Amino acid sequence: MPLSTPDDPGTPAGRTESYDLVVVGAGPAGLAGAVAAAERGLSVALLDGDAQLGGQFYRHPAPGLGAAAPEALHHGWAAFDALRRRWEGSGGVHLPQHHVWTVAGERAAAPGAGADGASWVVHAVTGPDGDDERSVAVRGRALLLATGAAERHLPFPGWTLPGVIGAGGAQAMLKSGLVLPGGRVVVAGSGPLLLAVASSLVTAGARVPALVEASGYLGYARRPDVLASGPGKLVEAAGLVTRLLGRGARPYPRHAVVRAHGTERVEAVTVARLDGDWRPVPGTERRVPCDAVAVGHGLVPRIDLATALGCETRRTVDGAVALVVDPAQRTSVPGLWSAGETAGIGGALLAMTEGELAGTAVAARLRGVSVARPSARTRSLLRTRARLRAFADLMAAAHRPGDGWPAWLDDDTEVCRCEEVTAGRIGEAVEDLGAGDARTVKLLTRAGMGWCQGRVCGPAVACLATRGGRGTEQRPLPASPERRSPAVPVRLSTLAALDPDPGED
Repeated sequence: MPLSTPDDPGTPAGRTESYDLVVVGAGPAGLAGAVAAAERGLSVALLDGDAQLGGQFYRHPAPGLGAAAPEALHHGWAAFDALRRRWEGSGGVHLPQHHVWTVAGERAAAPGAGADGASWVVHAVTGPDGDDERSVAVRGRALLLATGAAERHLPFPGWTLPGVIGAGGAQAMLKSGLVLPGGRVVVAGSGPLLLAVASSLVTAGARVPALVEASGYLGYARRPDVLASGPGKLVEAAGLVTRLLGRGARPYPRHAVVRAHGTERVEAVTVARLDGDWRPVPGTERRVPCDAVAVGHGLVPRIDLATALGCETRRTVDGAVALVVDPAQRTSVPGLWSAGETAGIGGALLAMTEGELAGTAVAARLRGVSVARPSARTRSLLRTRARLRAFADLMAAAHRPGDGWPAWLDDDTEVCRCEEVTAGRIGEAVEDLGAGDARTVKLLTRAGMGWCQGRVCGPAVACLATRGGRGTEQRPLPASPERRSPAVPVRLSTLAALDPDPGED
């Protein structure tokens, strides 16, 4: 049953505006796409939940903190700053603190439909947390989703103790609040983000007694051709490692934090060596004192808005789910483009490249310009994207979570923190009650039904559901995440104001 359009009498109170292109997400990909489209003559609205441009990657300190040099906390700030200046001169409209909770598509009958025969209504709630009780509907002839990524969390005993936070969360605290999570911070998990987080922490004055990487780095040696295509990244990584070693950080490759200890907050962690499947090797445990733990096992694309619209997805090499896009960044849904981490995790430079490709393609599509012969700039972007995507896929394969990580858990380990669902209860749902997917586990245990709606525990629950609980029996992974709306919490009054089309049953 379709939602009403902004012109219907039942639309909630708030602004209704129309643009050629609506971009959701003002991070590197969304900003680059918005700039490319606006500079080619399109009217563009750029929506984001944050107050400033930059997304999670270029998160700014709060204005009241008076940070003198926010660029010191970021990598590649010059590229972002140049893009921001172009946006400010492009004539596009930035709509900050707009939290998009659903998108409705309309077909060719809608006035002003795009070249693909579709137009879009983007519904958002406004305010720092979407709580100022004002709803906004923005119409666009085309839609570009650049909603970024979220951290992948793999639970372990004690991970709910105060002081245990996500690796990206530690970086966000530092970038936006200029606050350290602790004085002695163990950085753990897997993936290139760990080096960046640890480096930021020691630069800001924290001590990192241990840098715990579950995968190691030998996986990169499998593709020397890809490594050779990105020498800058190797030099950057080497510089970060040198800085950390010089500040006293001890590396633990092929290790994991398998337990956190403490009463009122975390006081120490147990680090254990892992075998090739990420199972702890008995007898290798050692205790590391600390007052904070920053842990993350890579990123997963945030694609809930896209999957709710029926976009085709694919399984990435590290087991995450990303959108399928064509060379112009078009999704399988006509009139809908996507760029950045939604199409696969790859970093800020790849996101900017994909964003520019998408914005250029949208402008050509809506203006009816033939793209049979791509411009020199587009050809250059396509080559850059191929090179960066190959490197990103190599990183994802090198840091893919091993199938044996559930061996870290005991039956009392909480997996779903919101609903306090333990690994033991999930194991019972799978092994005793026959649950074979995350949705069935959710219905039987309430895992994923809390405030975060599975955004924190979802990957872990899905993994446990397809691996026979805490056992080793592996079942096929589902093709895509479940579709759900709304994407962010909204008031019932906002939902009630969206009356169904009178012509539908």
